[in-house]
Amino acid sequence: MNDTDFPADFLWGVATAGHQNEGDNVDSDTWFLENVTPTVFREPSGKAANGWELWESDLDLVAGMGLNAYRFSVEWARIEPREGEFSDEALAHYEAVVDGCHARGLAPIVTFNHFTSPHWFAARGAWLDPEAANLFARYCGVVMDRFGDRIALAVTFNEPDLPEMLTWAGLPDFVADLERQTLEAAGAAAGVERYRAGNVMLREDFAGMRAGMTAAHRAGRAAIKARRPDLRVGLSLAMCDDVAVSGGEEVRDRKRAEVYDYWLELARDDDFVGVQNYERLVYGPHGLQPAPEGAVLNGMGTAVDPESLGGAVAYAHQISGVPVLVSEHGVSTPDDTIRAGFIEPSLAGLKAVMDAGVPVIGYCHWTLMDNFEWIFGYGPRLGLHSVDHDTFERTAKPSAGVYAGLVRAARGI
Repeated sequence: MNDTDFPADFLWGVATAGHQNEGDNVDSDTWFLENVTPTVFREPSGKAANGWELWESDLDLVAGMGLNAYRFSVEWARIEPREGEFSDEALAHYEAVVDGCHARGLAPIVTFNHFTSPHWFAARGAWLDPEAANLFARYCGVVMDRFGDRIALAVTFNEPDLPEMLTWAGLPDFVADLERQTLEAAGAAAGVERYRAGNVMLREDFAGMRAGMTAAHRAGRAAIKARRPDLRVGLSLAMCDDVAVSGGEEVRDRKRAEVYDYWLELARDDDFVGVQNYERLVYGPHGLQPAPEGAVLNGMGTAVDPESLGGAVAYAHQISGVPVLVSEHGVSTPDDTIRAGFIEPSLAGLKAVMDAGVPVIGYCHWTLMDNFEWIFGYGPRLGLHSVDHDTFERTAKPSAGVYAGLVRAARGI
């Protein structure tokens, strides 16, 4: 790649998330769920990657790679640890991160809800609560009043379509059973009848949670726009590149309708839509096709396919009609040679759909460093840097150098 391949204002970044990186997010629903018995979480998050304390040196890593953007989340549970009480310390912390981005030439891409919410909010029923949208909008307004004038892009929700996507993932029944047991244990421990969370969801709650998040997205966007009409606002969706072969169109289209299309149509009123892509799935007339013999597999057991990114981005724009931000893209693998070899052809595929007319405003690789991957704990490896979980030392993997080299070439620096 060279500096003629991508637009001069293209955003080159990495993505992280508060709960997965910061550690000690003790007032959150996810922390509470990790520490009940039984729990669907393999292990508790604990100190995570200690990003709350090491944020400045982490920003130095981002800037040192030649990037010009950094996507991170602000944690509602830190900012409003108890209903109606807002933490000046937490707001000052995130304000410092935003200012630290600007000091290093990084555009701050801020996610307002990356799965986690306050414990008190979950005890109210989370997105099933009739007041959820108003509560979320109030929080968005507090964040905007503090440092919204310095945000480059605002993402209201991270992967609100993930529950529906997971119904297509072939997870064993015991996972859903354990999720139910986890929520029941949390409700008992919290002394409430209905403890609910955005990333541990019961099938019978899908419609109500979707309606709640839809209203919250609209209310949050309105609160953000009321303070800064010029700020581009969107949401980010989990999106496979779903491909049909040999009569598989009906299955593929049914999946698209169940998982993506509702949210992509909602995004028509937004300034962009985020695409979070990790795999290509091939559907035949009887469902998902197995990976080709000899294919390199990712941690999900599907084939590593660099063409996946361009396909997912093209479909997102086809339905939404708005510009696309690649808000996450990567590969789960302990073998960094796979990751290092995956980035350039993926970006070439992205550029091909841009050349075909799809407006793409930026690319954020997931993730800066190995971190806490929700119910799977610290097992999956998706980082450009490894982390020593005793000392929290970050060590660049070869893939970090590959990505940095590609970005420098693309930016002409």
